[in-house]
Amino acid sequence: MRPSGSAITVAALALVTACGGGPATTGGAPAPGQSGFVPPKIDALGSLGTGEGQVNLVAWAGYVEDGSNDPKVDWVTPFEQATGCQVNTKVAGTSDEMVNLMKTGEYDAVSASGDASLRLIAAGTVAPVNTGLIPNYADVFDGLKEKPWNSVGGVPYGVPHGRGANLLMWRTDTVKPAPDSWSVVFDPASPYKGKVTAYDSPIYIADAAVYLMATRPELGVKNPYALDDRQFQAAVDLLKQQKQIIGEYWSDYTKEIQAFKSGDSVVGTTWQVIVNVAQGEKAPVRATLPKEGATGWSDTWMVAAKAAHPNCAYLWLDHIISPKANAQVAEYFGEAPSNAKACQETADPKHCETFHATDEAYFSKVHYWTTPIAQCLDGRTDVKCKDYAEWTRAWTEIKG
Repeated sequence: MRPSGSAITVAALALVTACGGGPATTGGAPAPGQSGFVPPKIDALGSLGTGEGQVNLVAWAGYVEDGSNDPKVDWVTPFEQATGCQVNTKVAGTSDEMVNLMKTGEYDAVSASGDASLRLIAAGTVAPVNTGLIPNYADVFDGLKEKPWNSVGGVPYGVPHGRGANLLMWRTDTVKPAPDSWSVVFDPASPYKGKVTAYDSPIYIADAAVYLMATRPELGVKNPYALDDRQFQAAVDLLKQQKQIIGEYWSDYTKEIQAFKSGDSVVGTTWQVIVNVAQGEKAPVRATLPKEGATGWSDTWMVAAKAAHPNCAYLWLDHIISPKANAQVAEYFGEAPSNAKACQETADPKHCETFHATDEAYFSKVHYWTTPIAQCLDGRTDVKCKDYAEWTRAWTEIKG
């Protein structure tokens, strides 16, 4: 994918459906601020052996490119030549599909988003990773290491692939003044009724929770993925209210681009890559990270607990976060790379600036997608929080 509004193929546009990381270790008790559950005890790989000749991956489209979609886009062939590990990829369209595919035991590694990663950890489907066997892990931004969506109790369960924020986009010829708050998409008296758009996923409930964190402090929301009954109901009520002004929900972001170009949508949630493409196609749009903060994603490459090809899987994890490969995939996909050294390797020298790769102050306002679980992720033990299954049921109810 080409950044900064340059021409992007339809094939490349299909790839952001996702848009949402020492020594050998085993699962243990959670640390403060970490995921609030104890995963099954599974040992990480103790030492790296000879590659097994192949590796079977489950990935988002655009994460494992071998030149077949675009001859100029290929970070798989160099890996195969260097390691002798033939890469076999199954592209998944949703996080649920990824979880189900990994449960079959047929795959060695997966590029899991935060709304899937904890499910994989809790089920014992993936193992802790021995980062000492992944040299390039040392250069991953500290802001992506040992986070609630890719670790438990300080134990890493994967390597961060990249990251991005869910932004507020608007048509500059219609929405005035320029908004700096999510209130523009939640105001029931919005002058843009019928032309507001929102992301079509249960995880969008967290976007409402982020807004409530700032506007209704009495609810006590500390983590938008850790919602007790009262907090959850407030978020659901807000989204039901918002439904009255929504024109359409989007999940295929090619359709969101078209909606903003035609004027069918004039304001709503988006990704930086969508902004770049829309501007490149002459749509009068801008985007911002609102003052309340936002949700976002950081995908994690994880290794199956019963991987048939664990050595090749580890070699792949090290390769995909190596500076050159990480730069290539970040540009093609349209996100910030996870390896700090990747910023020196991007074809567009402004790529990391555009995607705020080194701006930790910017990303401190981003609440990365994390799987909601019953044991509250904010550390509370006196209440139960709504798990992802309940989020899914509520989302169906919200949309009617």
